[in-house]
Amino acid sequence: MTTPKPFAPAARHRLMRLRGLVRKEWLQIWRDPSSIAIAFLLPVVLLLLFGYGVSLDAKDVPLALVVDNPNPDTMTLCGHFERSKYLRPVYFVNMRHAQQAMLRRQVSAILRLRDDFSRENLQRRGTIQLIVNGTDANTARIVTGYVQGVYARWLADVQQRRRAFPPPPIQVQHRVWYNANLRSRNYLVPGLVAIIMTLIGALLTAMVMAREWERGTIEALMTTPVSMGEVLLGKVIPYFGLGLGGMALSVAMARWVFDVPFRGSMLALLAGSVLFLLVALGLGLLISTTARNQFVAGQVAIIVTFLPAFILSGFIFDIRSMPWPIRALTAIIPARHFVTILQNVFLAGDVWPLLLPSMGVLALMALVFLGLSYRKSPKRLD
Repeated sequence: MTTPKPFAPAARHRLMRLRGLVRKEWLQIWRDPSSIAIAFLLPVVLLLLFGYGVSLDAKDVPLALVVDNPNPDTMTLCGHFERSKYLRPVYFVNMRHAQQAMLRRQVSAILRLRDDFSRENLQRRGTIQLIVNGTDANTARIVTGYVQGVYARWLADVQQRRRAFPPPPIQVQHRVWYNANLRSRNYLVPGLVAIIMTLIGALLTAMVMAREWERGTIEALMTTPVSMGEVLLGKVIPYFGLGLGGMALSVAMARWVFDVPFRGSMLALLAGSVLFLLVALGLGLLISTTARNQFVAGQVAIIVTFLPAFILSGFIFDIRSMPWPIRALTAIIPARHFVTILQNVFLAGDVWPLLLPSMGVLALMALVFLGLSYRKSPKRLD
């Protein structure tokens, strides 16, 4: 004769209650499609907006060319600039007209080839004058690099054609790893996925408990035998599924709409996404249980999650160039660690010495936020 296990009925009852809570939340989501719109429509809109609108590439930059003495050397150099896909040469007869065009923002830089350019080039003292509009420092640096690259290629062609000079003792061969085409979109879109999922994950749960308090349905939940842990779990599970769906949609758009390479494994991507979603949902749930008002909870979620993630995650601004107190602050921003995971999985592959520390930090943050949400949700109305 076997003795029935005393905890089996209790566990079965907890499972039934949890299943009922999850079903209730799914019905609530189905009747109020705003959550579905946040999970699936918002990623599409934001990825299209930021993916095509945010770019660090400078293409088709207008470059003023002033040639004091046209000759075969200057014409071949101008031809190199005309074949560049990054620069769009605009010819001017003198420097005064070119400077006026720069003042009117018609050109971003001025390249001047002086009268003695060919003679100095034969003597290996050839110089060119480049004037760059430094109002936008990033574009100015990029344009300067493009002009130097075109000029270096032209010099190499001239030396090979004339064989006038011996080859230099040291030849630099550039090799770019992970993003050979230097497309900023390959770097930015994975970061965008992290920023968008930060906003979505927090918004999905920031208003769920606040909605119960506003509508007064929290009192009905308090009178049932369900525990607050079951209530919180019943609310997290459906939104976790929505978050994974939105994440899958974002990754699919990054791969097939923006043509970002994917060199890692789905296992690493899934592990990082699950941990980050738990952090985002836990943070949103903590905001929801504290605010008890949907409007306030939504505003706090945007301020606390989206803005720090956008500025301090390394998505656009290099963390290593920040002052050390700000660098230390970025360590507690969950999006920073998820950006690291996504950029490595997409561009470099499964670099586990970089992925595991970020995943460990996200796991710790998930425990902290979910634990605080549970502590802040006692089963009482005060």
